Amino acid sequence: MGIYEELGVRKVINACGTITLLGGSIMDDETIKAMNEAAKSFVYMEELMEKAGEIIAEITGAEKGLVTSGAAASLALAAAACMTGKDLAKIARLPDTTGMKNEIIVQRLHRNPYDSCLRIAGAKLVEVGHQFGTKAWEVEAAINEKTAAIAYFVFDPQPGVLPLEEVIRIGKKYDVPVIVDAAAELPPVENLRKFIAMGADLVLFSGGKQIRGPNDTGILCGRKDLVEAASMIAFPSSFGWFSIGRVMKVSKEQIVGLIVALKKFVNEDHYAEMKRWTEMAEYMARELDRVPNVSARVVIPRRGPRPLVIPRAEVTLDEDALGMSVEEVIDELRNGNPAIEVWRVPGEPKIHLNPQCLLDGQEELVVKRLKEILTGK
Repeated sequence: MGIYEELGVRKVINACGTITLLGGSIMDDETIKAMNEAAKSFVYMEELMEKAGEIIAEITGAEKGLVTSGAAASLALAAAACMTGKDLAKIARLPDTTGMKNEIIVQRLHRNPYDSCLRIAGAKLVEVGHQFGTKAWEVEAAINEKTAAIAYFVFDPQPGVLPLEEVIRIGKKYDVPVIVDAAAELPPVENLRKFIAMGADLVLFSGGKQIRGPNDTGILCGRKDLVEAASMIAFPSSFGWFSIGRVMKVSKEQIVGLIVALKKFVNEDHYAEMKRWTEMAEYMARELDRVPNVSARVVIPRRGPRPLVIPRAEVTLDEDALGMSVEEVIDELRNGNPAIEVWRVPGEPKIHLNPQCLLDGQEELVVKRLKEILTGK
């Protein structure tokens, strides 16, 4: 009996993606072995964190790097660092930012639930633009003596959003740091260096998605002075004991696991991985397209104007002919054991089957279960 069976928790076949609510991703044996070894010794945590930061900096092309307790923590620490710098009195006062530079500019089309990670640090969000887009002059007009940073969310590139290149230009012009949330922007692997190379001051990634590190890890990298400030605010820094970073603790096992996974990620055969994903998506689409009242094809979906890289099997249901809705199909998938999780296309009678997190052979289980549900056989 496995640990999840012992606990009475169902396993999930993940045809959805690197979703935090499903556990992020599956760590490989090399990462798990390294974490087990790390658990058996004591170390000076600040020394370990410093060495990990050097590796992150080398891989990302940044001046300095930091391991955090997740991309959300990276966002909070980035905001805090831009407001306090290395001023210990300010660090100790967080999240009270009275009298500090505490305004962070964000485009209206970029407003999202992760805003709270900026506000946790005590930042005041200044919204610019409108539902149709943002102009450069609107960002510039919002900059004043209290502006601490401009936040940019890569995952939400809706039409009308002011491009990152233009935001970085404005940030440089007014000496305002630009924070780039690139939490889920891997693959492609080139993105690890892309945003730093563009001139972003701070960039953050999830460690628990395609990097396949521990789900509760993240990366913050960028300008040396700002990452050093974030490090001072974070725990296990001795200063972090007295600030908001105390609740963002990372363990020695997390740090080691992320670094081992990151080094492995950049050296993987990404072409072979994409080929494997494509073959899985083609198999699922081919098999499900044969089901009556169902059509399926391989797509690379888009988020706004940007393709999402990984091919998916897009399955369209004739709900009337089938006598069941997409929601009912998804419920049936979730209620199985193991459960199967898929991506719902909002407002459409479609689901996407994402091969990114499927283990070998699981694509066949997904097809088999869907056929059973859709045909009643």
